Amino acid sequence: MRQIILDTETTGLDPQQGHRIIEFAGLEMVGRKLTGKHLHLYIHPQREIDPDAQRVHGISLEFLDGKPVFSKVGQEIADFLRGAELIIHNAPFDVGFLNAEFAKIGIEPIDKLCASVIDTLREARDMFPGKRNSLDALCDRFEIDRSNRTLHGALVDCELLSEVYLWMTRGQESLAMDIEVELPGDAGAIQFERKPLKVLAASEAEEAEHQAYLDVLDKTVKGACVWRGLEQPAQAGD
Repeated sequence: MRQIILDTETTGLDPQQGHRIIEFAGLEMVGRKLTGKHLHLYIHPQREIDPDAQRVHGISLEFLDGKPVFSKVGQEIADFLRGAELIIHNAPFDVGFLNAEFAKIGIEPIDKLCASVIDTLREARDMFPGKRNSLDALCDRFEIDRSNRTLHGALVDCELLSEVYLWMTRGQESLAMDIEVELPGDAGAIQFERKPLKVLAASEAEEAEHQAYLDVLDKTVKGACVWRGLEQPAQAGD
């Protein structure tokens, strides 16, 4: 599935009070890998920026002078998002602003435009109840380098969120695959049988590195990680 990691910066907190989007950023991910395709826009809001908001993102109205208004770029944003699954930290905020902007120019809302929305803030609260789950806090928890992030710019936040999302959804894909080749006419499909995989035992150094990594996972979940339980049967049978 095509996914878009998305973030916006705005003039304030509430689109119902007339606040507008001033920066949009989206990074495309396919198969859990960033494709390099992205959309990044600065947008003139046609209104003042609240001082508190400007202190967070550092974008001034003077900087936005000469930038396009939303009506000029809204269709480009909609086309970029169309059909994708969106990954957003605190999704109701960004979706609310996008829907308000789209409504002004007659574009359908996000729930009609996109396949679905993943709110990483809600997911993080489920994973780490009672903990701080801001983007900064999650970067610290997963040891993601954010040294280049001094202000909350939309594009750099998308880059960080892509790493956070991959950490939050890590899982082992199955190595078993059936390969079929479709032939023309009535030949049907040829089924190829995989040869057994060659299993190489881990060296002592690799085993030590593995145990060190499990120690990090134990610390992250504040207990025994899932892999500890999976190792127990093997150890009992030795």
